[in-house]
Amino acid sequence: MGIGKWIGGILGFIISGSPLGALAGYALGAFLDGDFSSFGNRIESDSYDDYTRNSTRNSQQDTYSTRQQSTYEGQRNSFLFSLLALASYVIRADGKIMHSEMEYVRNFLRQNFGEQAVTQGEQILLKLFEYQKKVGSSQFQSIILQSCQQIRQNMNYSQRLQLVNFLVMIAKADGSVVDAEISAIQQLASYLGISQTDMNSMLNLEKDDLESAYKVLGISPSATDEEVKAAYRKMALKHHPDKVATLGEDVRKAAEKKFQEINAAKDRIYKARGL
Repeated sequence: MGIGKWIGGILGFIISGSPLGALAGYALGAFLDGDFSSFGNRIESDSYDDYTRNSTRNSQQDTYSTRQQSTYEGQRNSFLFSLLALASYVIRADGKIMHSEMEYVRNFLRQNFGEQAVTQGEQILLKLFEYQKKVGSSQFQSIILQSCQQIRQNMNYSQRLQLVNFLVMIAKADGSVVDAEISAIQQLASYLGISQTDMNSMLNLEKDDLESAYKVLGISPSATDEEVKAAYRKMALKHHPDKVATLGEDVRKAAEKKFQEINAAKDRIYKARGL
């Protein structure tokens, strides 16, 4: 994926002057000539010119399809940039950058956007680390938390759940999740509007004990059978893979894996209760 796709994609909701736009401008600076102040206007102008030409050449249906594809790419790439921005905060939460965490990010980029995106995405992530060092941890934290509020306004709840799920998976990549990483993810989740119950659920995915299964469904072992069933239905609705289908097939597949883990937790509880 060329850098033009990254640029076009982040225009989904990252605009010049916003906290996330400022991060994007710094991170993408390595790929651009000129500063970010003219970046948004230049791309928007180009996009408008392209749209005008398409309108002249093509039918209304063709133009609609083009705009639909542009919207799709914008959502998908905005999700990806948001992930990189938040991941840069979580990865540095314990004061060090683990090879395993970086490798998980590389694999995610490779699976979703191809080999070329691995290098570009890694460069963007390294630029975000550099920016954090430049402005200081406190200022960077403030920018990230403001960015979370912007993301919250532009992504639905299920998409934000998937975003946090990826952050948890990145934190788990080195085999353990330290308190600093948990604290950072919980902080981000709070600003993203993710409930504490859903946060605890994602932290307990992939575990195979009964206690964790109850935490995945967000209930206590003393819950009635009807409460268990209701909790599962509620959880299944929020985490259904179709809710993130617009972000791309690979993101949807990741959501399917999470959905299967929720089902596995439900099955452990049902088996223990003889349901």
